[in-house]
Amino acid sequence: MPTEKIILGIDPGTAIMGFGLISVKKGKMEMISIHELILKKYPNHETKLKYIFDKTLALIDEFHPDEVALEAPFFGKNVQSMLKLGRAQGVAMAASLHRNIPITEYSPKKIKMAITGNGNASKEQVAGMLQNLLNLKEFPTKYLDATDGLAVAVCHHFNSGTIADTKSYTGWESFLKQNPDRLK
Repeated sequence: MPTEKIILGIDPGTAIMGFGLISVKKGKMEMISIHELILKKYPNHETKLKYIFDKTLALIDEFHPDEVALEAPFFGKNVQSMLKLGRAQGVAMAASLHRNIPITEYSPKKIKMAITGNGNASKEQVAGMLQNLLNLKEFPTKYLDATDGLAVAVCHHFNSGTIADTKSYTGWESFLKQNPDRLK
C-alpha cells in the first residue's frame, strides 16, 4: 500500500481549464499545486485541444499522479458548447490514459456536494470550503476554474472506495467497454 497518493483534478473548459493536484498521506490532504490553462487567446478549437493535451501531459509528467479525476460535462441548452466541452474533457482523458493513469468522472453536483454539502453551491462557496479543508491562507490563482480543478481532486479523495455516481477507467479497453456507443 502506497504511503502517498497524488490526485490530479481537472475541470474541463474551452475558455479556462482548471487543474488541481493534492497529495494524500495517511488520510491527510495537502495541496501540491493549482494551475489554469487560459484558452481564450487561441484562435480555434483545434489549437485549444492541442494545448489541453500538452498541459495535461506536462502536469502528469511533472507530478506523477496516481489517479486523475475529471468533472463530467453537464447537460446544457447549447449543443455546440456541450460538444466543445466534451472534446476538451476527452482530450484530457486521452492524455491521462496515454500515461496509463486511471481516471474517474464526477458530476458537478456530486463535486459540490462532496466539498460543501450542497449540490447547488456557488464557485465561491466551493473555493471557500477548499481553503478551509486544505488550510490555505489564500489561493495562488484568481481563477475559480483552477479551484474547481482542485475541488475535483478533493471530491475524488473523499469518494475513494465508493462507486456511487462515478465512472472509472483504467485504460482504453476499459473506457470502450463502458462506453460502447462511442465506438464507431
